[in-house]
Amino acid sequence: MPKLRGEAFWRETLRSAHYVVAPMVDQSELAWRLLSRRHGAQLCYTPMLHAQVFLRDANYRRENLYGEACPEDRPLIVQFCANDPEVFVQAALLAQDYCDAIDLNLGCPQMIAKRGHYGAFLQEEWDLLQRMILLANEKLSVPITCKIRVFPEIAKTVKYAQMLEKAGCQLLTVHGRTKEQKGPLAGVASWEHIQAVRKAVNIPVFANGNIQCLRDVEECIRKTGVHGVMSAEGNLHNPALFEGRNPLVWEMAEEYLEIVQKHPCPLSYVRAHLFKLWHHTLQVYQQLRDELAKVKTLEGIVDVNRELKLRCQEEIANQKEGEKPKEGLPFFHWICQPYIRPGPKERCKENGTRESDKCVRGKRALEEEEDGNSELLSKNKQKKKLRNPNKSFDPSLKPKYAKCDQCGNPKGNKCVFNMCRGCCKKRAFKETADCPGHGLLFKTKYEKSLLWQSSQRVTQNPEVSRRGDVAAGEAAALQEAGDS
Repeated sequence: MPKLRGEAFWRETLRSAHYVVAPMVDQSELAWRLLSRRHGAQLCYTPMLHAQVFLRDANYRRENLYGEACPEDRPLIVQFCANDPEVFVQAALLAQDYCDAIDLNLGCPQMIAKRGHYGAFLQEEWDLLQRMILLANEKLSVPITCKIRVFPEIAKTVKYAQMLEKAGCQLLTVHGRTKEQKGPLAGVASWEHIQAVRKAVNIPVFANGNIQCLRDVEECIRKTGVHGVMSAEGNLHNPALFEGRNPLVWEMAEEYLEIVQKHPCPLSYVRAHLFKLWHHTLQVYQQLRDELAKVKTLEGIVDVNRELKLRCQEEIANQKEGEKPKEGLPFFHWICQPYIRPGPKERCKENGTRESDKCVRGKRALEEEEDGNSELLSKNKQKKKLRNPNKSFDPSLKPKYAKCDQCGNPKGNKCVFNMCRGCCKKRAFKETADCPGHGLLFKTKYEKSLLWQSSQRVTQNPEVSRRGDVAAGEAAALQEAGDS
């Protein structure tokens, strides 16, 4: 079939999807996508996949896409982060048979994206992005889409979107925040930027940002004119958001855990989902928070959910008539509802610090942890500090690893090829060579196999072996005679 483009692609392949579940690292796995689809989601994205790892690692492909193939999970868009046109396209070619489109992540603002040089940290490199999208549009049998963040200036954001459209992007998702707006500094997403992009391009546009309930979805579509609305955190706290319902938290948890039993995923994903889903309830029942953090099995998580349900039902039974939700919540804590991240001032207030102390750190603001001050360390690092008081988190004291000549990962210190183990293994196999540093002995094993084959031939043909020995003896005698 010819590859559909633009409006036709959105209307026919994506079935005119208005309600979209965002790509979320370790959070938009198959089980969560199926739960969201049951409750109104019309289109889902996979978690962000690393193109280079997807290309070289068969296990990574199986665990993140191939093993999750499911007819109920369509339409589906696979998202990659990448910064090399060839790597991006080769990875996409391996994924295109399992999805309806390939998305290039140009919106991730996290520190890991800065270090890896992808996501929102590519938004100034227009020549590179053009080459990536042009090549993908030419080589792939499915459309190429992009998810971006905005620039502070509307005009520059519009030019950026038009450039991506011209290069071959068939659908654009616009997150109405800049790459600096994250964590406690996220603030409000600009629908004005999204509206300007929608008017300036001829391809479908999805909006992302400020979505906490179905009313927000409808208002966003009305104000910006977009084709659909994508939700991330709103969906995590209430997977029935697109249905316009606010169900009981344990009911959503029960349904999700049933799906996980049919479509398993790492326990860390499940635990992370329930921390979001139960966010407000766990503020009340701190003991259950600790139990959820420590539990090691899916059955154990089911037990924690059962205990949470019993406690909430007991609280409901003892509820006084006319009692209102506490902490300014719109609903009681046992009902799925949005979570609004506190800004810097509110976070300082929660932590008992003053604004003058510049308490504007994000969850993992590594820049403020460089001096190893335990007051600025994350909770995880504070725990490590308790176990080892001499431990330092100063980046300048960390060992500097040399990079692999092939892929940029840390190379083995004793590798004869100056490569990481994965690249070294491929080269050593190709050249039938040894690398003692990585414990790879292809040459040695090959020579041993030749010796073994030779000994097998001798065992099977003793007469030939005897003649050979006689001939060798005669040759040695002749040589000795010549020497004398």
